[in-house]
Amino acid sequence: MRRLAVRPALARSLDRALLAILCAGLALVGVEAALLPWGGAGRIVLVLYPIVCLTYLGAGIVAWYRRPGNRLGAVILFGGFAMWLSGLQDTDIPVLVAVGSVGATLILAVLVHLLHAFPSGRLPGPVSVTTVSIAYVTSLVLQAPKYLFNPDAGVPALFLADDPTALAVGAMLQSLVGAGVMVATAVVLIGRLRRAGPAGRRVLAPLFAYGSGAALFIPVSTLVLTPLLGLTDVERTALQLVVLGCVPLAFAFGMLRGGFARTGEVEELGTWLGASDGSRPALTRALARALGDPSLALSFWVARQRIFVDDHGVPIVRDSSPERGLVPVELEGRTVGAIHYDSQLIADPELVRTAGQVIAIAVDRERLTAELRESQRALQQSRERLVDAADRERRRIAQDLHDGLQVQLVLLALEAQQLANAAGTDTAIGERATQLRQRIDDAAANLRQLVAAVMPAGLIEHGLGAAVEDLADRMPIPTTLELSIDEIPASSALESTAYFVTAEALTNAVKHARASSASVRLTSDDGWLMIEVSDDGMGGANPGRGSGLRGMTDRVDVLGGHLRIASEPGQGTRIEVALPCA
Repeated sequence: MRRLAVRPALARSLDRALLAILCAGLALVGVEAALLPWGGAGRIVLVLYPIVCLTYLGAGIVAWYRRPGNRLGAVILFGGFAMWLSGLQDTDIPVLVAVGSVGATLILAVLVHLLHAFPSGRLPGPVSVTTVSIAYVTSLVLQAPKYLFNPDAGVPALFLADDPTALAVGAMLQSLVGAGVMVATAVVLIGRLRRAGPAGRRVLAPLFAYGSGAALFIPVSTLVLTPLLGLTDVERTALQLVVLGCVPLAFAFGMLRGGFARTGEVEELGTWLGASDGSRPALTRALARALGDPSLALSFWVARQRIFVDDHGVPIVRDSSPERGLVPVELEGRTVGAIHYDSQLIADPELVRTAGQVIAIAVDRERLTAELRESQRALQQSRERLVDAADRERRRIAQDLHDGLQVQLVLLALEAQQLANAAGTDTAIGERATQLRQRIDDAAANLRQLVAAVMPAGLIEHGLGAAVEDLADRMPIPTTLELSIDEIPASSALESTAYFVTAEALTNAVKHARASSASVRLTSDDGWLMIEVSDDGMGGANPGRGSGLRGMTDRVDVLGGHLRIASEPGQGTRIEVALPCA
């Protein structure tokens, strides 16, 4: 049985949003269709309006769904809204007729917008931004004289005065500005065609030609073709609707299946590469947004170990499920990374491969950083293993001394005492046996101190908390203790480091700082073990002098922790240590 693909949360959210847009669009088209006067003569026009609106709606939804990071789908949907507004002119409701008259030529501005925004969905520069802005002003603002000063427009709600001069000036101004917009658009499109490669021209040339022709067909069909061919208003409007209805199909097809299906990613990633480091997002996030796959991940190739790692230097295990695709990123014939993506969202791996080629240099730079982090991580782990091995050896030695030699000394002390107490033993021999037992007791005590210095039995048998409590109890100066570490996942290396840091700090307080009191505080905070040892001694501790503080710093650094010493002369010493529990 084929396993269903689980779409990411962001993709599911987009699905719901597009579904809501689709339902709203269908509702608007249905309402408009219900309000159209179907009993009139121009039924073919009335049929075409909902069909054209549905074409824009469907093409826009599909384009947005297939390329979530591309704005062209939203622009196509806006074109459908413009067509819907234009269709309101044919209803019998005065308010809706007025609204439709205001947006009657809005679709022409949307066509200009589509031409400039294809294929990335973004206006590429200030010239395009200015041209498209003027196109919208021409369609909305310069359209106003046609219903404000024309009594025959059939919009009494918006009619101001019968002023033929204002009407003529407005119409002429709209034609001139509109012509200027199309000339500027032609210049921009020709420049883009010249810069495009052969494959790009094969897609761009017919698409730009059709889009420009569709935008020009509206005024040309009204001013030239109608009187030349003797077309009726119904025939002219039907031709215009057919031409406009093919526009969303052409642009959606060019964006999704044409040779420029990858141009959006190239342009978006090119913009990312051209931005300053402070203003551009992380490489993985930029790539995910460009390809429209929020689950996308980027890995980096470490050649000496032949593994892929993430940006933190952690090795990556490839997900072998059929829903996940992998495309290597190559630079000058060598692999520098890989892109892991959702093959359900991106059906063509060539899209991902092309995007990877655009960012290959940036991936190589990130790869060097990730490789350095991986090396640091490997070095850190090696140092941790050395410390852990040393601690295990210390534990073994301490255990052998405790369970072996110390037991033997205890048995010898008992035997000496038995010899001293035995009946018939000479007095001198008894005294010497008693002295021997005392010396054995002293040796056993010294051995216990040595075992405690190597690895305290409390730490081995009962853990960090009990060992620190015993340490504080054995201090020759008053020492307060605060413990709150019950739930930390403590490893043996962590416990050993925490204990010896605490022991070294307290030893320094007694031997060097000549403190009269000390305090120890061990707590856990968000995955970190926090240690604070304070005393009221003479202060002036310098980490650069003395093997004790240097050894303490080294042990903390091996575990990836932090150490801070505050020791002003005459103000005591406070040592703060943070050790990662994981």
